[in-house]
Amino acid sequence: MKSDVINKSSNRVDGYEKVTGKAKFGADLNFGNELYAKTVYSEYPRAKIKDIKLNKAKNIDGVVDIITAEDVPGTNEMFGRFPVLADEEVKYIGDGVAVVAAESKEIAEKAVKLIEVEYEEIEPVLDMKKAVKNKENLVHSDKEDNIIEHSHHLMRKGDIEDGFKEADIILERTYYTPFVDQAYIEPEVVISIPDPYRNGIEIHGSIQNPYSIQENIAKVMNHKISEVKVIHSTIGGSFGGKDESVMMMAARTSILAEKTKRPVKMVLSREESMTESCKRHPYEINYKIGAKKDGTIVAIQDEVYTQGGPYNNKAMFANWRGSVHATGPYQVENVKTDYYGVYTNTIYGGAYRGFSAPQTVFGIESLIDELAEELNMSPKDIRLKNSLKPGDTFATGQKMGEYNIPVPIKDIIKGVCKKADYEKKVKKFKEFDKNHEEIKKGVGISCTLRGAGLGGEGIDTAGATLTIDKDGSITLVSDLTEMGQGMRTAHAQIAAGTLGVSLERITFLNTDTSIIMDGGPTVASRGTLAGGQAVIAAGKKLKDRLKKVAAEKLNCSKEKIIIRNDQVYEKDNQNNRMDFDELIGVCIAEKGISLSAQGWYNPGPEELSEETGQGNAYPTYVYGCAVTEVIVDTKTGEVEVEKITAGYDIGTPINPQQVKGQLYGGILQGLGYSVMEEFEEKEGYLKTNNFDDYLIPSIKDTPEIDVILFDFEDDFGPYGAKSVGELGIELVAPSVVNAFKNATNNRIREIPLNLERARLGKNLSK
Repeated sequence: MKSDVINKSSNRVDGYEKVTGKAKFGADLNFGNELYAKTVYSEYPRAKIKDIKLNKAKNIDGVVDIITAEDVPGTNEMFGRFPVLADEEVKYIGDGVAVVAAESKEIAEKAVKLIEVEYEEIEPVLDMKKAVKNKENLVHSDKEDNIIEHSHHLMRKGDIEDGFKEADIILERTYYTPFVDQAYIEPEVVISIPDPYRNGIEIHGSIQNPYSIQENIAKVMNHKISEVKVIHSTIGGSFGGKDESVMMMAARTSILAEKTKRPVKMVLSREESMTESCKRHPYEINYKIGAKKDGTIVAIQDEVYTQGGPYNNKAMFANWRGSVHATGPYQVENVKTDYYGVYTNTIYGGAYRGFSAPQTVFGIESLIDELAEELNMSPKDIRLKNSLKPGDTFATGQKMGEYNIPVPIKDIIKGVCKKADYEKKVKKFKEFDKNHEEIKKGVGISCTLRGAGLGGEGIDTAGATLTIDKDGSITLVSDLTEMGQGMRTAHAQIAAGTLGVSLERITFLNTDTSIIMDGGPTVASRGTLAGGQAVIAAGKKLKDRLKKVAAEKLNCSKEKIIIRNDQVYEKDNQNNRMDFDELIGVCIAEKGISLSAQGWYNPGPEELSEETGQGNAYPTYVYGCAVTEVIVDTKTGEVEVEKITAGYDIGTPINPQQVKGQLYGGILQGLGYSVMEEFEEKEGYLKTNNFDDYLIPSIKDTPEIDVILFDFEDDFGPYGAKSVGELGIELVAPSVVNAFKNATNNRIREIPLNLERARLGKNLSK
């Protein structure tokens, strides 16, 4: 039966709290008698710590405690080699050396300035390519090289040498992407509280992945995992960033909380956030492509280096995803891919919306345009010629179209180009450019596919609990995290649709690690895909119990019971009915039925060969295509993105308005990545510290955006829904750069396409 709440643009269930200010963000929380913590950061990109002098700071009235690495009760090394506090050596400018807990933020800030650290400088490893070859100067002395553990991921399909022998044309190109910051509106916040009832610690704050915090802090504190309770507050954006930095903050505040027996609060300034948090990994992408004269791609070889910084093991995950997608949405018989993560004494790379896709798609989609130019083909036509179709094999050897998995990329390209009037725009802008010397117009295209969920990166488990109370209200708890992306609303709609009740009945609780088990991180656009399936599983269990009681009360078979719009009735006799609240009363008061159920989703692992990368990488895929129009002032270098027409297959949207909002936001972040955002450092020291010198798009930079939602039937996700969160950001940079080339006849192979690069028409930094 058609649902009354699925595929409907309902208002957000957390909208009222956020609009009225009732929702509390991390910095708004206060637990009474709390201390304020500040970190002493490294003065050098790399140095030995000779001595730390704390006396001056300790003597300040209001300083309660100061900790260093010696005060860590358990392990000082957390996931990814991140230290709670640097011990013998600092490895980047954001390393913490000591932490002060004081009666006020002002006292803590004063105290950290009085802590004297004696250093002996060590030559830092700064250049990624030199780091790969350097076997003497190692970021970690216990390693043989500077390659991050488990970060080399490869893909081998066909015979790459035979493939290039078939080619009539071979191109070799290199593309570069920079560090960029997530630029969330709310800096990181953590508050740690000694558990008042038992041995343990309670942690609140802007936490994207509560369960990874719980596990790591348990090791740091020498606690059982069950003795660490994590509850995330309302989060003002994360995009992957509130993970490692929050983990370090949680460790530091937890140690201080247990030592002082008081709540300890740490709120980062924007400068501290930019210093200590992860950035999107910079990539050096080396491609070699072979094709026949008719445009058929016969071979792609790529070697990609990912700058990880001194600790970040996220490269092992990002590189796996990148290697799977390195050939884009194209049929290629012969593939050789190698991704490497590299340790450096710089700020570190990590998760940021897209997780390797913005870099990889920029590379492959720029390359496809360059190939089209060499073959004198239309960028649209070469994509249509090589796009995957049912029966083709992906780079991993996965046969596309099996198990009712759609492969609609050709239809999306045609649909987007038609909506954007692509061919006419190409001709129109070409005529415009002939008649204008300084102002040029161009149009560019890009395509993508994206594996839905974690796929072979990890098991895509998720959990949810639904509890119906006496008044018929329903509490929903998920082990995934709402960060502003709208997951609460999507899950609430799924719960209401499954149970047959109105959306207003659903109350969604923030994730609490003590009441629902770990279902994995909220990453990889899996909130609706995996989390929604867990909600359905819980809802079905409850609905089955409700139907049994209703059938007995209405004197009919369970199979004939319908629950819809808060009404319960017999399918063939709708006058034989009761309302939902009455049914709940019967279940609880008369029958003693449990009206709480847990749903658990586990699609099982997707396994790929470590030697070849071959296997079924993902259970299903999402697709997209964008056409971008730009105006370029060749005298000043200003690139104005005038319009973006983008189409996406994300399955059946649970909430179309919310889906479009996600895509608009992703497109705008992609725009910043394309033309203005770049986190700069020199010799390991930060040149970018705040938003006064880190540019992000404003409303005045926002172009006309036309988003088209395609719905090609795919029953893998909940009610046909698939992934959406990361897809919007991937297509913008390559389509902008391709449009710039179309306008100016200059090919830029590094982003951002800022004023200087655009004005000179050169790749400046490499």
